Amino acid sequence: MERPGYYRFADTEVPFDAAVEAAWSALPDDAALSHISILRWLGFEAGPMFPLHFATARPLRRFREDLVLHRYQGRLSSTFVRGVPLLGPDRTFVDCGTLLSTTELVRVGDWLVAQKHTDPATLRAYVMTSHLDGVQRARRAAELVRDGVESPRETDVRLALVGSGLAEPELNTDIFDDRGRFLARGDLVYRRWKVLVEYDGWHHERDAWQRQKDHLRREALEAAGWVVIVVTTADMRAPKSVAARVARALMSRGYPS
Repeated sequence: MERPGYYRFADTEVPFDAAVEAAWSALPDDAALSHISILRWLGFEAGPMFPLHFATARPLRRFREDLVLHRYQGRLSSTFVRGVPLLGPDRTFVDCGTLLSTTELVRVGDWLVAQKHTDPATLRAYVMTSHLDGVQRARRAAELVRDGVESPRETDVRLALVGSGLAEPELNTDIFDDRGRFLARGDLVYRRWKVLVEYDGWHHERDAWQRQKDHLRREALEAAGWVVIVVTTADMRAPKSVAARVARALMSRGYPS
């Protein structure tokens, strides 16, 4: 497959996509995007944009600050996405275990599952049979990956709650009143104790209509006996405090202390 050449003015900033395409054009035929560069290509930012990460089975090295070329054994299995070959999502999850913390890796896993690139069972099966670099961290993170998470911040809140010893909440599920009427769709739901934890990352950006809608939604939930705890970005600077707030609400509803 013949690839085009790329040129730019020395003072021109290179966008990520263009940098990936240009780098790939100069690499061996089997080269594929890898590690955190795949995630950014797919729309999830984890770690720095540069250096770019590629994998190849060829005995070739690149001595550039903005490019890391990983040497893999055996034939690479890749899929083209927007014209660039990518390694698979489960392999990428393990590879990212060499670059990201366990918490960051759980965010990645939750996102890969939410985007239907994999599922928790497939991911866990892969990491348990893998012996690749990063697999120990990947195994710890895979145990915490869940289906139904809709944002990285929801992952952070969930990990704060579970990490403090609280039970796992239901994720992004519908809430009904005692007569079966729909009330709301909740982020992190403790249905048995009627405690709802909501992550609110844009509360300052709502218009008057949206604020009124949220106010009425919360009133309906509270009238039906629910406790609603809103967690903001600022709150997550102290995740233990968030977990303590939720624990107090749960214990007030009979949750075992």
